Amino acid sequence: MTSPRGHRDLAWALKQQARRVGERTPTVRGSDWRQAVVQTVGTDGTVTTTDGIVARRLQSYPGPVVGDVIIVTISSSGNWLAAGRLATGDGGWTPLTLAAGWTAIASYNTPSYRLYPDGTAGLCGIGTMSGAIAAGVTVATLPAEATPLKNSRVTVSVAPGYFGVMTVTSGGAITLTDYNPTPLATGTKYAQFDALSRYRLV
Repeated sequence: MTSPRGHRDLAWALKQQARRVGERTPTVRGSDWRQAVVQTVGTDGTVTTTDGIVARRLQSYPGPVVGDVIIVTISSSGNWLAAGRLATGDGGWTPLTLAAGWTAIASYNTPSYRLYPDGTAGLCGIGTMSGAIAAGVTVATLPAEATPLKNSRVTVSVAPGYFGVMTVTSGGAITLTDYNPTPLATGTKYAQFDALSRYRLV
């Protein structure tokens, strides 16, 4: 015959077991969210986190990158969603990495990039250098988060009276090419990042 204390111990053990099961079961626990790190990016609109969660991306989370710190949320039915990338810095403009020989012009905005929530990014500022400028020269490099899926091109002035095309490439390089006419080998040259004030990421 079980003693009253035995009954209490059994009841306590069953209660603890039920609590633990409830903590692990979405239908009992309800919806929840937490941080996660992207390990792989699927082609079907999902990402897989470093702890094995497969979550479908919201439309507001374009251009996922391996290593992104994101918010994942689970419904009471057990479906995971990737809500989006957590912000870094102050949410404003981040300086670009300019190529060797290129410098910012103090009287203009510092060459920088910025991400927007609609799946686009923007550039600002002007860089400068002196001397010959080759076709296809890289003037700056973008981080993965600001690198588009497809190339974007815009016409820019590369020197007084000389024009070319600035391209934001899918490899992350910002290049100048297609000069008309070909710039002289001497004199100041420009990289007008302001001209690409907005471009698509995906």
